[in-house]
Amino acid sequence: MTNSSTQPATVNDEEAAALSFFTTGDGVRIAYRIDGPENRPALILSNSIATNLHMWDLQIPTLATHFRVIRYDFRGHGGSDVPAGAYSDGRLGRDVLELMDWLGIERAHFLGLSLGGWVGQWLAIHAPERIDRLILSNTSSYLGPAENFDRSIAATLAASDMKETAETFLGNWFPKPMIVANGSIVRQFRDVLLKTSRQGLAGLFAAVRDADMRRTSALIQSPTLVIAGEFDTVTSHAMGEAIANTIPGAKLKTFPSVHFSNIEFAQAFAEEVVAFLDSQLA
Repeated sequence: MTNSSTQPATVNDEEAAALSFFTTGDGVRIAYRIDGPENRPALILSNSIATNLHMWDLQIPTLATHFRVIRYDFRGHGGSDVPAGAYSDGRLGRDVLELMDWLGIERAHFLGLSLGGWVGQWLAIHAPERIDRLILSNTSSYLGPAENFDRSIAATLAASDMKETAETFLGNWFPKPMIVANGSIVRQFRDVLLKTSRQGLAGLFAAVRDADMRRTSALIQSPTLVIAGEFDTVTSHAMGEAIANTIPGAKLKTFPSVHFSNIEFAQAFAEEVVAFLDSQLA
């Protein structure tokens, strides 16, 4: 018996046809997609909150020539189920481990942006034998105080729709001229936001609210690249610096971006990722 609601309508029929699914130990169906040849090293991509796996579309042409790229939708988002209640960083991390088990992947590189970066840290701390190289982009180890998230959760669940929330997210993700221009990328992200489950968003807000890896991230032994945005107002450049200074041997790369470095500097971002992951072969 699943403890999930019906699958949210955040993907159309054509998109759904390109997705695969597996069911977690607690009965939640998770959507995922694989690009690239099976004989290449596995690279798992983990999204920001309030997005789906298409957040990485601009990187796939480059990454899929080097890696077997696995993308997935968080529980509560995209094509995945929406279980009731608050989610946790540990549960989000176990979703990834169960996906790896389902696909027969013993060890993988991991790239997470924003919330995906929290998941990456949790995995490298609690399941270090499963994570090879780690890239943490536009993220933090802690984003308090909790009261701010409690207010966001209450407002999200009380709202009649996602219109106001969507514009707030877009303003935090992209530079103002990009928002004003309202190009295809902004419109695509807005469309995903408007279709995002409010319960799913509240569940992921709770995961960020309760996560604090400021000390435990020092336990990470995976070779790590931290990517920060110079003008990021969500997870500031200082937060990225703090992670890089805490994880032994971590490197820091800064883009002159707001929160979505992978969108503003799509090709340069992909090249930075490939260079870091392939450097193990040198």
